[in-house]
Amino acid sequence: MSSGTPRKARVERETRETRVAVEVCLDGGGGCAVDTGIGMLDHMLEQIARHGLFDLEVSASGDLDRDEHHLVEDVGLCLGAAFDEALGDRAGLVRMGHAVVPMDETLVLAALDLSGRGYATADLKFERDRVGQLPTELVSHFLESFARTARMTLHVRELAGGNDHHRMEAAFKALARALGTAVRRDARAGQDVPSTKGSL
Repeated sequence: MSSGTPRKARVERETRETRVAVEVCLDGGGGCAVDTGIGMLDHMLEQIARHGLFDLEVSASGDLDRDEHHLVEDVGLCLGAAFDEALGDRAGLVRMGHAVVPMDETLVLAALDLSGRGYATADLKFERDRVGQLPTELVSHFLESFARTARMTLHVRELAGGNDHHRMEAAFKALARALGTAVRRDARAGQDVPSTKGSL
């Protein structure tokens, strides 16, 4: 893919439990149109788009009358798969990124590597069961699902905190900023894959 070609992908997933469609452009401007039926999840996806400067469209529906788990997981899986497809062979990337984001009393670090190896760990000290309609236990599960299909290593760490909404939002903003750095094309790298192995 030439350096001037926008990197885009669309991924759809349909099961008995959910129906999800995700479209992403890595070389966007932060445009976002999301509707998952979970207001706080929509808000977090908006953070990824706006602060990573990705154009993002997400449409999702599912068995929310049972539980939010399936929908949150499948949105994460589809989002990761869309990033993976849009990244192609990952040639010329900066590849790694990190960000430390404050939100009032809260401070969260995100560090990631578009390594080709899916792994995630999150240390967020939520005190409530939910923020809006989004169960706080599903935040780490979303991040794990996203990292697995995006084939990236992701670490998210709370450095200070006190408000659960702030914890969650700072985490997603930090993820967005780190991703925005990692997916950039590095002019010095040309079309080389950023690995001594020659592939990711």
